[in-house]
Formats: sequence, structure tokens, C-alpha cells
Amino acid sequence: MAKLLDRIIVVDVESTCWEGSPPAGEESDVIEIGVCTLDLATLERADRRALLVRPERSSVSPFCTELTTIRPDDVADAPTLREACKILRADYASDRRVWASWGDYDRRQIERCCAALGCGYPFGTTHWNAKSIFAVTRRLDREVGMARALALAGLPLEGTHHRGVDDAWNIAALLATVLRASRPAGLPGA
Repeated sequence: MAKLLDRIIVVDVESTCWEGSPPAGEESDVIEIGVCTLDLATLERADRRALLVRPERSSVSPFCTELTTIRPDDVADAPTLREACKILRADYASDRRVWASWGDYDRRQIERCCAALGCGYPFGTTHWNAKSIFAVTRRLDREVGMARALALAGLPLEGTHHRGVDDAWNIAALLATVLRASRPAGLPGA
């Protein structure tokens, strides 16, 4: 199956979390997959979407709600991770497109949860670590968090930090600035 190179799928994952260690018997589950596509011809963002996911091995703690704004009721009737993965493949051809996230946490967390829950991994083999790409292209001496990167790029933080849908939107803006800077003048999106 041929890879589609028209868009990059930018993803940000939010997971169940606790102020300290997880309660006995609970493991961190994906509770939101934020998605934003970046059109490679125009470098415009589109398809801003929050895929809420019902946790299967844990619950949303008060700490998690404070951090993400996601409440237990928000995910109580949400699709399972297996269903969310099917949506990603059906609606975004996620298994045939390049995808990106801010760092490797999102990639590893989806891999771990899919393996633990017996879900088919929804993404293809090409993952871009936008955090590393930003640091290298900006000639930074270390990687920085998304909010700091937005400030360095002169971009506003849009929405709520630590909401997957908003973070994916902001990461796509950062990725667009990096790609725009690398294009020769006169090309679309330059």
C-alpha cells in the first residue's frame, strides 16, 4: 500500500495520570487523541479533532482532570482505544501517512496501550518527533516544551495546554513554521 504524502497527521495524546504513583491495579490509559492535519502543499492546519477514549485499565483522577480538564463523565461513554484506532485509520488513513507528535511520549504510549489492550496500532512506520526537529532547526542546545517552543517561534498558545486537541493544533503550527522555513522561495506554502 502506497504512502500518502499530502498531509501530516499531528497527534497529541492525553492519558490517565496521578499526582504520585498510580493506584494499585491501575495503568495509564489513553483518554484523548488530539488530531490536526497539516496540508503539505499549503502548510495550513485542518481537521482539528478530539477523539476522547474510554480508559479500560484506570480511571480519571482529580489530578488528571485538573491538568487536562477531562472529567470522568467526559470519557464514560467514549469509544474504546480499539474503536478510536479504527476511526484514525478510516478517517485519516493514519496507517498510510506520516504522523508527528511533540516528543516520543505519544508514540510510545499508543504503542504500549495498543499492545496491552490487543488493539491494532493505527499509525504507519514514519513518525516525526517535532520536538527534536524544532530544536535541531532552531539550533537549540536542548529540546524544549511545546509552550516554550511557541514563545520562541512567536506563536500564541491557542486553547488549553494539556488538551490533546489544542496541543495537536499548536504542534501543527510549530511544524508548519519549520517546514515553511525549509522551503525555497516561490514554492506553495513558502
